[in-house]
Amino acid sequence: MKTGLLLIFFLWLTTIDGQAFNDTNERDRTLMSLPHMNKSTKEPASLEAPEEVAFLKHQELVNSYKKDGWDLIWNDEFQTNELNEQKWSTENWASEKNQELHYYRPENVEVKDDHLQLISKKENYQGRKYTSGAVHTRDTFTFQYGRAEIRAKLPQGQGIFPAFWMMPDIENVWLPEIDILEMLGHEPQKIWMVQHWIDKNGKINTDSSHVTLENSTGDRHHTYAVEWSPEKIAWFIDGEKRFESDAYSPDMPMYLYLNTAVGGEWPGSPYASTVFPQTFEIDYVRVLQRIGDDR
Repeated sequence: MKTGLLLIFFLWLTTIDGQAFNDTNERDRTLMSLPHMNKSTKEPASLEAPEEVAFLKHQELVNSYKKDGWDLIWNDEFQTNELNEQKWSTENWASEKNQELHYYRPENVEVKDDHLQLISKKENYQGRKYTSGAVHTRDTFTFQYGRAEIRAKLPQGQGIFPAFWMMPDIENVWLPEIDILEMLGHEPQKIWMVQHWIDKNGKINTDSSHVTLENSTGDRHHTYAVEWSPEKIAWFIDGEKRFESDAYSPDMPMYLYLNTAVGGEWPGSPYASTVFPQTFEIDYVRVLQRIGDDR
């Protein structure tokens, strides 16, 4: 098994996107940039099979997107036993938005079975009757224009409000905002695709649409994505374009935010019959940009 993987590894090193290395120095520089290389001998260092498999899987993922004209610039596949704090930060505060009822606790964020889990619970904590989880990349990663994609299974129930969204990296500023997905737990087949912004007169504007899927978003994983360009924003579910807006497009770097709210003005409060705990289960998060796009 290991011998076969190393053979594949060396074959991959001889080509990048089907083009042979014609320059020895260029090949050496590429070799030295790869993980697990012995810098003096330019030979692969000893690897455990799982590391080899993970490396080759990542290269396969990168190359699959390149075929469609995309560079994978950031991703998390959640294949570790804990949250990668070099990529994500957790929230630790009582939500003050939209009359929500929960307290965000880092303890409600777990990585388990190759998935990120944001867990909402009915429990008393710091004066709140519910707790939940939220993560973001404000301190670690922002981007301007491209594609943000998630594969996830959503929590359900009255008063449960999962979301995947983006906002600018500016202190105490929430708008403009791109909501890649929002779902009200009592309507688990309906996905909202929304953007908010402030116009030159200081007025908050919204452009949105929704789609009703055949199956509940809590029964299986679906992919949700936006493609964001200077001219427009397009929303995709399971690879199919579902909404497009050219009313406004933010022209600033933005960061990623994943959370489940409990209660609030839009979803309403949980019922006594709402089942807890509820889990927002994320298989992966990926960000891509068009090859050759230097914006």
